[in-house]
Amino acid sequence: MAKITKKRKLAITKIQPDKQYSLEQAANLVKEITSTKFNSSVDIDIRLGVDPRKANQMVRGTVALPHGTGRELRVLALVSADKEADATAAGADFVGLDEYLKKIEGGWTDIDVIITTPDVMPKLGRLGKVLGPRGLMPNPKAGTVTTDIGKAVKEVKAGKIDFKVDKFGIIHASIGRVAFSPEQILQNATEMLQTVSKLKPSSAKGAYFKSITLSSTMSPGIPVDSKTVSGI
Repeated sequence: MAKITKKRKLAITKIQPDKQYSLEQAANLVKEITSTKFNSSVDIDIRLGVDPRKANQMVRGTVALPHGTGRELRVLALVSADKEADATAAGADFVGLDEYLKKIEGGWTDIDVIITTPDVMPKLGRLGKVLGPRGLMPNPKAGTVTTDIGKAVKEVKAGKIDFKVDKFGIIHASIGRVAFSPEQILQNATEMLQTVSKLKPSSAKGAYFKSITLSSTMSPGIPVDSKTVSGI
C-alpha cells in the first residue's frame, strides 16, 4: 500500500468528510490543498447520468474557457498553400502539409492540437494509428476540421478545449492552473458546467449531474454540490 505523505494528510484534513462544497468554496479550497512545487493543473471530473454505450446518450462538445487553460498549446495547421498565411497570422506553431504528414508518419507527434480543412482529411486516414491513440486526430465536432482555419487556431490558442464522456459516463477536463485566482477558476468551471448542461441528451433519464469533483495535480478531490452552480 502506498504511503500517504504528510502534505497529502494535511490536504485531506482540510476537506470535511461527507460535505459537498459550493463551487465557489471549491475554487478557493483547491488552491489551499495544492502542495506541488510546480504550477499544477486544476481539473474537473463530471459524472453524468448517461449511458455512453448508447449513441443517443454520448456527450461531446467544446468550450471556450474565459481565462484559458493556463497552458500554451502547440498547434499544427495542416493546410494547403492558400491557407498557410491565415494559419500563421492566427498563431499556429507549425504550418504546412506534405512535409508534416511525412514527419507524423515517421513518428513525430510533438504537438497538442491539429487543425485542418475537410479536403485534407482523406490524407490523414493512413495516420490514424499514430494520431488516434494520442487524441490528435482532427474532428469536425471538436472544431478542428474547418474551412475557417484562422478562427479555429485563434480559438484553440485562446483556451477552447474539447471534451467527451468516457465509457464510465465521466468527463475529465483541465480548466486552469493553481496560479489562477479563485475567481478565474470559478468562472472557468462554471462555463464548463453550463456547456455540459446544455448538451444533456433528451434520452437521458433521472439526475444528469451525478457528481462533480474539483482537484489539482496530486491533490484529493473536492466534492461540489451541483445546486450551487448557476445555470445548470
